[in-house]
Order: sequence, then structure tokens, then C-alpha cells
Amino acid sequence: MKLLILNGPNLNMLGVREPEIYGTQSYRDLEAYLRAEAEKLGCEIEIFQSNHEGDLVDRIQQAYGRFDGIVINPAAYTHTSIAILDALKAVGLPAVEVHLSDVDAREPFRRISYAGLACKMTYQGHGFAGYRMAMEFLCGAGA
Repeated sequence: MKLLILNGPNLNMLGVREPEIYGTQSYRDLEAYLRAEAEKLGCEIEIFQSNHEGDLVDRIQQAYGRFDGIVINPAAYTHTSIAILDALKAVGLPAVEVHLSDVDAREPFRRISYAGLACKMTYQGHGFAGYRMAMEFLCGAGA
């Protein structure tokens, strides 16, 4: 099983940006966690983060024929990007949406997820563990 893990804008600022919401662990900590969890699951992952919507769309499109599934934390693009929704729909790969925080408990505008419309499952409010849950779901181990 080969999974593409995509992270949207400002996730590179983990540990600095609003630690009361996102925690104190860094983006490098997240990458290390993802690699360790993927190894436990026996799946291969590629991790990509960008602050640019088009870069994320390009990576989704490039996943076609190369990956078995996508784990995506679209971050702020969750609530604004029809382009990411359309890219996920176009490639037709099973996708799972992840959010570190519980977006439903935050500002009302965060409750709308365009990307989520193309995803089989969403995990939110579980911190880093949400990514593990998404990988387990896509690998068929259940979560």
C-alpha cells in the first residue's frame, strides 16, 4: 500500500502557530511520527506540505496511477478550495481528510469542508493520531 500524505498551508509552522490549538510539536515531529506509523502498518508513504493551492492540486493529480490512497490535511484550503475538491474527485483515489483540531468546535466557517466532499472519512481533533487513523483506514486495518 502506497499513500500520499498532503499537508496544506501553515502546517510547516506547527509548534509555533497557536500552540494552544495545534500543540507544541513541530512539523518535523509530525513527519517522524508519520514515518514510524507507516512502518508499523507496513505501508509506504510520501509526505508533502505546501502553502500554495496549485502545488497541492499538482501533487493530487500526480498521485494518479502512483498511489493507492491519499491522506490530506488541507488546512485553511478545507474551507475555500473547490480546486482541491475537483482534483481529489478527478483522480478517484480513496482519500481521508485529517485535521489536528476539532474544526467543528471552532469558528462556524471552519465547519464547511469542500475537500471532505471527496473523502471517504474525516478524522478531526485527534492531533497526530488522526493521521494514523487515516492510514489504518486506507490500509484496511480499521480505525
